[in-house]
Amino acid sequence: MNLLLFNLATDADDPILAFTHDWIRALAARVAKVDVVTMRSGRIAVPANVRVYSVGKERGYSEPRRAVEFYRVLRRLHWLRGYDACFAHMMPLFAVMAAPLLRLRRIPLTLWYTHPATSQRLRVAVRLADVVATASPESVNVPTSKLVVTGHGIDTARFVPAEGAREPAGRFGIVSVGRIAPIKGLELLVDAAERLSHELAKELHVTLVGPVAPADEPYARRLVQRVAAAGLDGAVEFAGPMARHALPAVLRDSSVAVNLTPRGGFDKAVLEAMSCGTPVVTTNESFRPLFQEAGAAELLVRGGPDELVATLRAVAELDDLERAELGARLRQAVVDHHSLDRLIERLTSEILVR
Repeated sequence: MNLLLFNLATDADDPILAFTHDWIRALAARVAKVDVVTMRSGRIAVPANVRVYSVGKERGYSEPRRAVEFYRVLRRLHWLRGYDACFAHMMPLFAVMAAPLLRLRRIPLTLWYTHPATSQRLRVAVRLADVVATASPESVNVPTSKLVVTGHGIDTARFVPAEGAREPAGRFGIVSVGRIAPIKGLELLVDAAERLSHELAKELHVTLVGPVAPADEPYARRLVQRVAAAGLDGAVEFAGPMARHALPAVLRDSSVAVNLTPRGGFDKAVLEAMSCGTPVVTTNESFRPLFQEAGAAELLVRGGPDELVATLRAVAELDDLERAELGARLRQAVVDHHSLDRLIERLTSEILVR
């Protein structure tokens, strides 16, 4: 198979989207050639049978200029002659722009989309795609008979459990991974941490990993002020964006991960923590079936501070064996339903070539 792949960002150092490098490498191992057309690029670390073409967002090109560059790339690719399939990963824009040519060349188009946001562009892309793939049934809010639920693609060989004890005795580490943004509900975590700092016999440490978008800077400042007002300056660390290679160690070395996003977004940060065998406390009801399968439904909370504090306290009171057993069940659920190998096998053998 010769595969054309549309991508939002192709950068091995991107704190949010570096995982797409894992997907590209896994696809490249199963097909003859992968040509990637990306909105922006950075450090590229891909096999020899992969070529990456950027439309120039990293060079500051305007939207009209990037549109021109997109079609220049397609011309350079001989107007898509010779491709067997097209995979648009979180790129409804490129899917719409390329759809007429793909239809002319009889190249099937698979759109991958996993996000609660719904735009008119997405609706058009869904109409034009042959297949709409997504991580969970709630991750595409556009009704369509083309929907195929594949699970996420978590690199379970990279995100592996720790060997031995996770943390020094007497320390309870909480980690939250994702953008510092209102949708993440981090003020609730700070309030819970304030109470836990007085109630736990262990030393409390909270690590917030993730970037701050310019539009979210006021929220981040208020969060820092909230931490200071709670007297948690020494207990809460704003770690900022983190290189992908460093993330598994942070997850493994934490007692618990917390994700307070609402239902609808099937956040892969939850699955990466689970793959590391780290218990996850979340408000996201989309994870209920997976948690129930793992025998961990008690880790789902409705979002109130009392319930969050009580659930975190219960995790803190687990002994090493109990926490390891819980972590093993959570990891197995990810391996069974959301591993990268499983996803890529389905894509290359069933979905892309429909």
